[in-house]
Amino acid sequence: MEQREFPRYRFQDESSDFGSGLKPKVSEFTRKFLIFTKFVLGLCLIPFVYTFTGAFLNEFSHIERPLQEYFWWGVVSFLVVYLFIWEPVKLYTTGQKLLEFFFHFFKPLVRVAPYLLPVYTILLLIVYGAFSWALEGFSGYFAFLFGFTLCLHLVFSAKTMRAKKDDFFKANYIFGFSLIYLINIIFLSFFLSIIFKEFSFVSLCKNAYQIGQDIYNAIATQLFVNK
Repeated sequence: MEQREFPRYRFQDESSDFGSGLKPKVSEFTRKFLIFTKFVLGLCLIPFVYTFTGAFLNEFSHIERPLQEYFWWGVVSFLVVYLFIWEPVKLYTTGQKLLEFFFHFFKPLVRVAPYLLPVYTILLLIVYGAFSWALEGFSGYFAFLFGFTLCLHLVFSAKTMRAKKDDFFKANYIFGFSLIYLINIIFLSFFLSIIFKEFSFVSLCKNAYQIGQDIYNAIATQLFVNK
């Protein structure tokens, strides 16, 4: 008896073709959705950048005037060196490697900590806070280095994020650097409140919250009430 051959259907191949066509579309949609989300979150963080900066400057003005001047001279000195003399990339990357070594036991922190934490500033603050009784005569130099190292971290973190390709609407840059800036201000403020009794971290948070609340209330009033 002649055997009849039944047609063979390639279910596996067809399903793989369907999946391969759908997956890029889904991944592209997800990528664009994440970019849009980051862009919106970045815009929402900008008022907090303003409020925490204002609150920080207000609290920082309570510290002794000479120390304030040393700090700002540190900031200006780094900018002069960076813009006109030399870009200390090696110094920045060495700090990143230090953070990678400190957090090597926890991979998620290894990836983000070098961008979030100003390692040199934190180390200087720890040293000065622990030995302030012996380093009182060098407080101006430490204030100078606080400003220098903090500015170093912010500038190179911004440069690194700005150099990323395919950053539609600069969403990664707006969100990422705003977050980095806020974390740096919060860390610096916390340590300063421990070292200097004139600097209050609690007052800074309260002032930042109050200013932020006023800004969002004003925005909401303009968008919804005055129409």
